[in-house]
Amino acid sequence: MSWWKELRGKVKLNYSLRNHTTFKIGGPAKFFFEPEDLKDLKLLLSLSNKHKIPFFVLGAGSNILVNDKGINGIVIRLNSPYLKKIIFKNNYIEAGSGAMLHQVMYLATRHSLSGAEFLAGIPGTLGGALVMNAGIPGENIGDLVEKIMVMDYKGNIKTLNKKDIKFGYRSSNLSKYIILKARLKLIKEAKKKIKHNINRYLDYRHAAQDVSLPSAGCIFKNPKAESAGRLIDLCGLKGKEIGGACVSLKHANFILNLKCAKAGDVLKLMNLIRKRVKNKFNINLETEIKIWK
Repeated sequence: MSWWKELRGKVKLNYSLRNHTTFKIGGPAKFFFEPEDLKDLKLLLSLSNKHKIPFFVLGAGSNILVNDKGINGIVIRLNSPYLKKIIFKNNYIEAGSGAMLHQVMYLATRHSLSGAEFLAGIPGTLGGALVMNAGIPGENIGDLVEKIMVMDYKGNIKTLNKKDIKFGYRSSNLSKYIILKARLKLIKEAKKKIKHNINRYLDYRHAAQDVSLPSAGCIFKNPKAESAGRLIDLCGLKGKEIGGACVSLKHANFILNLKCAKAGDVLKLMNLIRKRVKNKFNINLETEIKIWK
């Protein structure tokens, strides 16, 4: 039965997700859908509930590891013009959840708005960044939020004000919603200074992080007052390979896709890292990336 025939956006069947993740890993989605607008998205959620088909929301795929067998459900990619629109009002940016972080940052620069420079070099969409409260030590995207428009899983649209949102370290209470757009508050600043800040953050990332091969960025959250990368390094795991996956020699909290790595290779490496860190330091590493299965 073609349950999707009422949708206006095109549904693709058994669609490979490999090239929609920065890891370049993963099997196909049974259904892959890009809604044309909010009405289309709402209808999809209704059909998903009616036919009991699970769904997953995909941004830029920069923080996920997809199962080798793929996803037995619907992968929703928020890629319509409405969900990528960015507008400016005084010191505020209003951007759709599908807008890329680098677009938000560079357009803010053009409008002489500062505060988003720390997003430089962070891959991903605004929606994904808000769910995980993306950032660097001392600066997180949640700090910029004024309000967020969301859709719950029943298709109801609501606006969450700052007081309604709980941001933590690489976490939030937004995962029970589909983010539609957000309003961020920035401050006026000279473009020259903003560009200087961006270059400083980019230099820091290039010096500290490994972007030589496909990855999902940091695999584990930093324990309190500690660095996950340092702990992994002290366990002697830099360069450790399992299948096509390898712990980076540059940043031990990065797992790289050397060549045709499988999700299973990454998971085995993650389990080894957890075990070694637990045995040596009695610390349980918490996963930062999302694992789709």
